[in-house]
Amino acid sequence: MDAHSDPFAQARAEAGAMRCPFHGESITMLLRHRDVKQAARDWQRFSSDAPFRVPIPSEEEVRAVRQLPIETDPPQHGDYRAVVEPFFQRAKHPEVMQSIATLCSRLVAGQLGLELEVVEQLALPLQSLALTLLLNVEESEAQEWIGWGIHVFKVTGGEFKKGTLLDAYLERRFAQAQAQPGQDFFSALLQAQVNGRRLTHEECMGFANLAFAGGRDTIIHTVSCALGHLAQHPAALQWLRDDPKRVVLACEEFFRVFMPLTQIGRVSSSDQEICGHSLKAGERIGLCWASANFDPEVFSQPMSIRLDRKPNAHLSFGFGEHLCLGAPHARLVLRSLLQALLEQVGSIEFLGAQVRVEKEAEFERTLGYESLRLRLLPRQSGC
Repeated sequence: MDAHSDPFAQARAEAGAMRCPFHGESITMLLRHRDVKQAARDWQRFSSDAPFRVPIPSEEEVRAVRQLPIETDPPQHGDYRAVVEPFFQRAKHPEVMQSIATLCSRLVAGQLGLELEVVEQLALPLQSLALTLLLNVEESEAQEWIGWGIHVFKVTGGEFKKGTLLDAYLERRFAQAQAQPGQDFFSALLQAQVNGRRLTHEECMGFANLAFAGGRDTIIHTVSCALGHLAQHPAALQWLRDDPKRVVLACEEFFRVFMPLTQIGRVSSSDQEICGHSLKAGERIGLCWASANFDPEVFSQPMSIRLDRKPNAHLSFGFGEHLCLGAPHARLVLRSLLQALLEQVGSIEFLGAQVRVEKEAEFERTLGYESLRLRLLPRQSGC
């Protein structure tokens, strides 16, 4: 079982970093697991207090608010994080876990025996419907979110959309929550306090913007890739079925190998040198998860997909103060989907695919699928 190619292998081994242009900006990408971890932890040297500049490329053109809490540093980051952490921890609540399991079972059952385009017909609806459960809003809301496509800010090919419906949607939802408060995410933000004061409208928008944009394509593409792998490696599906408890480790390996986010940005707080590259104050670096997750210094046979890999120190959800708030939710969604497959699906027929590719000046890597066509064949009674 081999993963996709590792475009960073040579630069990681020889230098530990590489410079690459992104939309007119030259960014030093850190490639080694230990360097990425160290930089992620060292917010004094490599700051996230940089509105619009944490994503690479920057997002000044597609949103008007600072995403919270990700685009802040401690101690402010901790104060902001505490505001929304209770909602994201709902993924650990038994009733939410059961609801996600029921959702996955329903979606799989609805596709049995049919030709299925996984990205648009399963992964995208699953991500959106699961988010309604996490945010405690009506399931019907998901239909509008599904209409936004795989990425809130981008279209096929990675180009930014000229406009986004997200801000208009959030304004409408906050107005509804103001008029009729409930137990949902939007109402909670309107009632929330930070350092003894209510959140401003801009802060509420910043939290909500990240909630919708942050993990969307991450879940969609990891789910799609996991299904694609099981379809092309039937023995892996049977191996999981032989002991469903193996799903937990398998999910971590799928997140390690198939995480579509290549890197995330930090801003150098001073003139300094790292991995032989000189940085000016205010210049960005990239923490390259996609390279760190294949570092042979940490992962034995990193290009091999080992569903029983343990330990698995992948960095797909970040590291340190900014460890992804949505990680428990993403893990729950993928785990629940695999469990539903084991219960209902006997085999998966691979019908064809169009691979999604990220092309930059210095590297090219696969990010999942533009399209993945499968057929989920039902499990026979007693099997």
